[in-house]
Parts: sequence; C-alpha cells; structure tokens
Amino acid sequence: MEHTLSKSFNILENAHIDQPKGFIAGGIHAGLRKSKLDFGWIYSEVPASAAAVYTQNTFQAAPLEVTQEALKHSSQLQAVVVNSANANSYTGEQGYQDAIQMQQLTAEKMGIDPSLVAVSSTGVIGEMLPMDLIKGAIARIGESEAAADFEHAILTTDLKTKHIAVEVEIDGKPITIAGAAKGSGMIHPNMATMLSFITTDAKIEADSLQQGLRQTTDQSFNRITVDGDCSTNDMVLVLANGMQNNETLHPQHPEWHRFIEAWQFVSRELAKMIAKDGEGATKLIEVTVEGAKSEQEAAGMAKAVVGSSLVKTAIYGEDANWGRIISALGASGIPFDKHGLSLAIGPEQIIQDGELLSFHEPNCVKELVKDTVHLFISLKEGSEKATVWGCDLTYDYVQINASYRT
Repeated sequence: MEHTLSKSFNILENAHIDQPKGFIAGGIHAGLRKSKLDFGWIYSEVPASAAAVYTQNTFQAAPLEVTQEALKHSSQLQAVVVNSANANSYTGEQGYQDAIQMQQLTAEKMGIDPSLVAVSSTGVIGEMLPMDLIKGAIARIGESEAAADFEHAILTTDLKTKHIAVEVEIDGKPITIAGAAKGSGMIHPNMATMLSFITTDAKIEADSLQQGLRQTTDQSFNRITVDGDCSTNDMVLVLANGMQNNETLHPQHPEWHRFIEAWQFVSRELAKMIAKDGEGATKLIEVTVEGAKSEQEAAGMAKAVVGSSLVKTAIYGEDANWGRIISALGASGIPFDKHGLSLAIGPEQIIQDGELLSFHEPNCVKELVKDTVHLFISLKEGSEKATVWGCDLTYDYVQINASYRT
C-alpha cells in the first residue's frame, strides 16, 4: 500500500548529485556531440554500498552487462562513468570489450579496482563507441568538479537537467539523499528505463539498499510513461557511502521508514521531472486510480490511461474528450464493475457511480490548459490506489523522433 509522505525531511535548495558527504561529480565535452557536454562521472571518497535495477528490454546494452558483473563481484562501487550520444547497444562483442575498457581505464585514472566502476551509456543504438574520444575523456576526469556539468553531460533529447536532494535526520545525524536523472523519450519503465543516479551518505548494507531501491522504484520510476517504448540501456543506480556513520540502516531499524520516505520523495520527484520533460511535451499528466483491488491493478489502470496516445493527444489539444479516458481504462485488461466507476478532470466530476453527469465542459478545459493535468478515477473494487505520471503527445514528439539521428 502507498504511504502518504509525512515530509519528515528537508528539501535542499539548488542541490546536486554531489550534495551527500564524500561525493564528487563532473562532466566535460568529449566530442561525442557537436557542442554539448557528453561525458560525466561520479566519484565517492570511499567504496559505497551499491544497488541497481535495470531495463527489462531483451537487448540489454553492453554497459549494463559490465555494471551488473561489477555489482555481482562485491556489491560495492566507488565510481560511475557515463557517456551520452552513443548507447553502445547491439554492438556485439566489440561493444562489450569497449565497455570493459571504459571501466578499466576509469579505474586506472582513479586508482581503484575495476570492479568498483560502473559504466553507463545513452544515445543512438547500433553504432560503435568512438573509443578515441572516450579514452580522451577518461584522461580528463577531474577536470570538472561541478555536479551541474555531470547532470548536463548525461542528457540526450532532454530540455532540462533533473536533480534534487533532501536531508533527513537518522540516529541524530543529517543524512543526505540526492539524485540526478535523464530521460525524455523511450520511457515506459518496468524496473527502469531511464538513467537515474542516487547518492547518499547513509550507512546501509547492500542487501537492504537493494530492497529499498526496489520499493522506491516501484512507486516512482515504474509509475511513469512517455511513449510506451522500453529502452535497451537504462537503469537506476544508488550508492551509499556511509560517511555520516549512522547506525547501519536495515528494514528493522527504527528509522528505516523515515529514510525510505525521503528516498521515495527524491525518486518520485525525479520521475515526475522525466515525465514532464517528455520529448515535445507541454503538460504533465497525473492519473490517480483509487478503490482498486490491489495497488498493482490501480497502477496498471492508471498507466493504461496516461499511456494512451488518444488520451495524450486530447490533452495536448485541451479537448475534454472524456470518452478516450474511459476507452483506455476499459482496454487495460483489468476487470472492474463499470457501475462503480467515477471520473473527474481536476475537480470537475464527469461520471459518478457509473452515471454520466451533466458537467460543465468549460470547467474541464480550464483544467486542461494547466501545466499539470489531474485525472481522478474511482472504483468500488477495493481500497488500494496508485498514481502514475506521463505527458501529452505533440507534433514536436514526432519531429524529434523522425530526425533523431540527424
């Protein structure tokens, strides 16, 4: 069941991925893109407990394979390197060896074991990495120590960087949790289909970190959709270096729930930033389904609505075509009693207990012109609910993706 956040933490203004104690991040222009930053890194002063979730696309890219192998070795990481503009995906044995070389060269540059280095790439599928540029970039690690540079370097078609940090008191110590993400298109998560990096100076064992990551991911990154496509590359990766020296966190720790609340907030805010920055998007769409048999069914129904191209285009056109919402809900494959259905666009109730009301359409349009459009669906199947985020579908989305490689 979803928990209502108690906000027992502080949101840190203008904070970045390096906000937790002991982390450094930076980014440079390596030449993979014409003029934008395109290579970044995160470094922890000490080895950190690490956990990750990965895209479930069958064609997982070479960097994911290398990172998974590193985490199997010790469940610790000390550095992450990321390049944009090239996914190093579907590149065969040479692509795998290139990802290994990225890992090894980074380890040599930083003076750490290769198994402590995670590798990540994002961009065009099916093109070999320009290793001369990658080698040159790795040699320049440390040239920048601005986390904002890292957050720019990981972007592809994104228009904005995505970052946030919060502080929560655990065992009387100020624990910081920070996150940075990229994602604009090919966003339809099932475990993770974007790049998101989370750092914390909390002390926590890797098993508990993995458990917490799955819990927070299920209620954040797995609750967004932009275009229904599942990427080959993307993951959510979290590092916890323990430098605040709190009592080791685990699910039985008396303040575990407080830590998870703060972490979940960071993940949800990043997820919403990704959805709002969908390729060509002009609006964030938030769909809440309540009264479902299970949280999973509520999320499935909500995602069917927010993922519908017809719903997304109607919202872009600010057309209160509520029939598209009902159609998408009915096509979700999840059974429900239609006589118990209620639907509202913002505060304007359209259907109540299965009956169409005499609603005022101009009031719906007032809701549809807002930057965030709220759709509320209520059932009489149970007591569970879920909220999912997405974006509208615009002419610009087609133009961006029709010319992605040019």
